Amino acid sequence: MPAVVGAVKVNSISESSIFNIGDVYAINPYTNSKTFAGGGSFNTGNGIHIQLQNPVTNFQDDDVIDQPNIGS
Repeated sequence: MPAVVGAVKVNSISESSIFNIGDVYAINPYTNSKTFAGGGSFNTGNGIHIQLQNPVTNFQDDDVIDQPNIGS
């Protein structure tokens, strides 16, 4: 069924966003990211106490591209 849309103002769209007006069958946003974090980095809550003896995060990424989004 066709959609009737009035005036639209878009202030900003980030690079991983989707903006659509009208009919659509499927929308699939593609994004990927890589996160390196040390011990205790993703703890949440009240009163957490972390003691790390040697807080070092070592990583080596020789292949640079793990899983590309090309053709998805």
